[in-house]
Amino acid sequence: MNFAVLQFPGSNCDQDVVHVLRNVCGHSARLLWHKDTSLGNADAVIVPGGFSYGDYLRTGAIARFSPVMQAVQAFAAQGGLVLGICNGFQILCEAGLLPGALIRNRSLQFRCEHVFLQTLTTDSPFTNQVPAGKLLRIPVAHGEGCYFADPETLAGMRTRGQVLWKYVDAQGEPTQDANPNGSIENIAGVCNERRNVAGLMPHPERASEDILGCADGRLIFDSLIHALQPGKSAVAA
Repeated sequence: MNFAVLQFPGSNCDQDVVHVLRNVCGHSARLLWHKDTSLGNADAVIVPGGFSYGDYLRTGAIARFSPVMQAVQAFAAQGGLVLGICNGFQILCEAGLLPGALIRNRSLQFRCEHVFLQTLTTDSPFTNQVPAGKLLRIPVAHGEGCYFADPETLAGMRTRGQVLWKYVDAQGEPTQDANPNGSIENIAGVCNERRNVAGLMPHPERASEDILGCADGRLIFDSLIHALQPGKSAVAA
């Protein structure tokens, strides 16, 4: 598999994602600079975390206009798989590739900690390898991770299974204390209607090796790889 990992001025998780894809998962991964206009032979695109363009204006607001994002828009429109992590999630929302928006954390503080995620939709290219009932333990590190969408949008997302992950406690309950940023309905990650574009605030690349204390994040990358295998449908019907 060939993965394209975007790189903006201010990205700081791009090399981590490349490491996981190459050295942990055993696939090809290359960095694409924000001024690039082509994705080349990419089978999937990862938009990594960081502080693209210094988070000026608001998170992801400038990055959405970069040349490489025009190529990502076209790739997604053709059914290509795109995953945004943290700042990447913010960029995809700003670009209109995902519903809703990410705003300042409820606490108005930067939150850096491990959280538990419940996977609500398992028949997507991003969740198909997550065992039923398994809680994922993955770190977050953000200041603007509070997910918001209007009631009508949320209702449609619930009906179509677009909410992929929710913040829960160690017992699997979506409590207020388990929610690190105040996201509406404890939402941690979503996908678009076609289920070929997804984003989440937690960092799976920081929890993909046992040496880091937890490898739960690898299940998300393994899901992408599984969906890209010949004979597999990348986009759920």
